[in-house]
Amino acid sequence: MNQPIYLDYNATTPCDPRVVQAMSPYFTEIYGNPANGLHVLGRKAAQAVETAREQVAELINALPGEIFFTSGATESNHLAILGSAEYAPASRRKIITCAIEHKAVLAPCKRLAERGFEVVILPVNEDGVVCLSALEKALDERTFLVSIQSANNEIGTIQPISEIVSMAHSQGALVHTDAAQAVGKIAVNVNAWGIDLLSLSAHKMYGPKGVGALYVRRGPRKIPIRPLLEGGGQESGLRAGTSNVPGIVGLGKACEISYSEISTESIRIKSLRDELEENLLENIPHLRINARFASRLPNTSSLTFEEDADVLLLRLPQLMMSTGSACNTGALEPSHVLQAIGLTRKQASSSIRISLGRMTTAENIQIAIKQISSAISKLNR
Repeated sequence: MNQPIYLDYNATTPCDPRVVQAMSPYFTEIYGNPANGLHVLGRKAAQAVETAREQVAELINALPGEIFFTSGATESNHLAILGSAEYAPASRRKIITCAIEHKAVLAPCKRLAERGFEVVILPVNEDGVVCLSALEKALDERTFLVSIQSANNEIGTIQPISEIVSMAHSQGALVHTDAAQAVGKIAVNVNAWGIDLLSLSAHKMYGPKGVGALYVRRGPRKIPIRPLLEGGGQESGLRAGTSNVPGIVGLGKACEISYSEISTESIRIKSLRDELEENLLENIPHLRINARFASRLPNTSSLTFEEDADVLLLRLPQLMMSTGSACNTGALEPSHVLQAIGLTRKQASSSIRISLGRMTTAENIQIAIKQISSAISKLNR
């Protein structure tokens, strides 16, 4: 059997060997609880956590004290949205998000709607870009929080976060962004954006699963957040529970690697992505590339064929791709993201996502071009 070619990096990434190596001692050698500073193993573990905090902060241009470790972006999103909403004044009970958000954002917003908050879901254009005129219309003195993703996991569209922040702040609203797909793929600068809250995840950037972080801006305006988990007082009281030291070390190392390699790697990946798309457009009639002309993640291609996506994937067993968000695996409904940008249910069901990564080679791309083109040709005979 031919070696599988992994083209699903937006779903998850393999742990970089350098990350695994950095984590290894904290499983069997430096296994102390960082909350216990009475012995050397506890102190070394605590120092490792703080070093990782500095590494995460450096990647997004934050302060170490603004980084709080969680179990991943889903928890970070819930903590940012539900935790901050606990302190929303009675006069500010409106939350604004958008139609193509990850369900880890839409779900806590729905919970708040059930508790009496007004939740406004903004439309997007055919490229998946948030409608800023709709945002301007929705914003008012009742708005507490705006939560808009930095980049979409299915089509790769990058949102104009700085403009969104400026508009929201003019009405006194906080801004949260789910940056799980952006961090490690494009430059993320929390100070340049002016963002208040940002979620990220290790496993989307060659780190381990089960660990992430929430950035909470320090500044003249304190952002109070009620913890979802209470008890031991870890993470400055924001997230109780024994620290996942190996995972946190892995996240820190992944951020350190991304900080040094992101500029060159993004250029390489975009070149491969563009080559893939150009060749498939030449070979396959009526192929649609979603958000083709938008500002996109350099690694992401959302392709809509005339053929059913599941049937196509069954004919391509060597290529590891997906039909959309990995978090929707098993769902019968077509992608809400693709329908939000104007695709019909049939078109959404005929779409696949290809996302490239650090281990993707030029040879992988040539094989993918050949196999996808051949499979489409055979289906149309």
